[in-house]
Amino acid sequence: MRPRAEDSEVQTRTMRKIALRLMPVLLGLYIIAYLDRVNVTFAQDKLESDLGFSGAVYGFGAGVFFIAYFFLEVPSNLALHRFGARKWIARIMITWGIVSACTLFVTGPLGFYAVRFLLGMAEAGFFPGMILYLSYWFPARERARAVGFFMSAIAISYAIGAPISGAIMSIFDGTAGLKDWQWLFLIEAVPAVLGGIFVWRYLDDRPADATWLHADEKEWLADRLEGEEAARLERGRHSIGEALKDRRVLAFGLLYFCMVVNVYGLSFWVGEIVDKVGGLSDVGKGFVTAIPYTVAIVGLVLISRHSDRTGERKLHVAVPLGIAAAAFALSTVVSPVAAIGALAVGLFFLLGAHPVFWTMPAALLSGTAAAAGIALVNSVGNLGGFVGPYLVGLMKDATGSTDGGLLTLAVILAIGSVLATRVAHDPAVERARRPSDRFSRQPRVAAPKRVRPVV
Repeated sequence: MRPRAEDSEVQTRTMRKIALRLMPVLLGLYIIAYLDRVNVTFAQDKLESDLGFSGAVYGFGAGVFFIAYFFLEVPSNLALHRFGARKWIARIMITWGIVSACTLFVTGPLGFYAVRFLLGMAEAGFFPGMILYLSYWFPARERARAVGFFMSAIAISYAIGAPISGAIMSIFDGTAGLKDWQWLFLIEAVPAVLGGIFVWRYLDDRPADATWLHADEKEWLADRLEGEEAARLERGRHSIGEALKDRRVLAFGLLYFCMVVNVYGLSFWVGEIVDKVGGLSDVGKGFVTAIPYTVAIVGLVLISRHSDRTGERKLHVAVPLGIAAAAFALSTVVSPVAAIGALAVGLFFLLGAHPVFWTMPAALLSGTAAAAGIALVNSVGNLGGFVGPYLVGLMKDATGSTDGGLLTLAVILAIGSVLATRVAHDPAVERARRPSDRFSRQPRVAAPKRVRPVV
């Protein structure tokens, strides 16, 4: 049945309002999160020279973040589902900002491991919480573009983070007796704390709480999401325990592992790769590092848009992962300048596949099962955040080069490309029916307006 003109007008108006209200904020929050997660990359050389860290020590410390993340991911996402996004995301951001700032007190490997582990504990649940939160506001067929815009923060954080971090280290080195890398962790922790306070005052937990949506807009969105929920429930109901044991969920986790091991294996060692391009200052290295991630922003937009337009998901993950694997392998056998170009191509397709990937597990489960399932997929996948940096670090210590590690990562990504063709996805859920008498029913009673504190 073709949508009515009135229905189409309400849809356009509703989705535009939601996108303009939420997406810039969520994008900014994830940029802050990612900077605090990976700014250790920009301090790598100084940590190794000032504190005597080996490649293995740095790689283990960079990756141990994800061990804590793994254990607390599911409980954190269930807490978000229970207490609401506004309170829980604010709690996450404030605590991770404080912990990240404490990195300036690190004096040796054990302290480095401890603060990175605590940072993982503090940040656990943020990303899957954001994916779950987007599913409250964006119907399935609009979700890949929303997730793509949100996840462009990964590329943006590198595109702007590398030059900014290089500038901070150049300007503040020696100020108040602190080294450049200490100022880096201190200054870049402040936005997380401020962002947490802002979230507490600004975000709405659900569309029913949104005083900025009209009654017909709330009704249209609720109707659309309820149709998708009904389609999921027709295919089976899942408890939290069933979701955690579901082999389809575990398959998504394994696929995401193959993707994440490459994202972090590259991101925590990209500085080492850029160092091969001689004659660059700290700020110059930052700008060169930003090039592949700037290119990747385009991939995040184009691939997710094409997937939403066609409704196809699996091949929009499998094919980009295969191309990315080939590009990363190529980067190890060409000149340093050409290697930067190969990394740009690889990241265009690797990061571009991420938002399409997340539409599939989000369409598989509902309710608290969705909160648990999405968190499990992310926690299993993010073990790759530990394996990737540590693997490349071990290979560097053994061979004196990161090339062997990068080739290993490319093989893992090629395996992920094959696995992407085998995961579960039902396109019918994304084309869920809506009641034909949509506008003839009595309107739902609008939720009472929540009184907000004055900022």
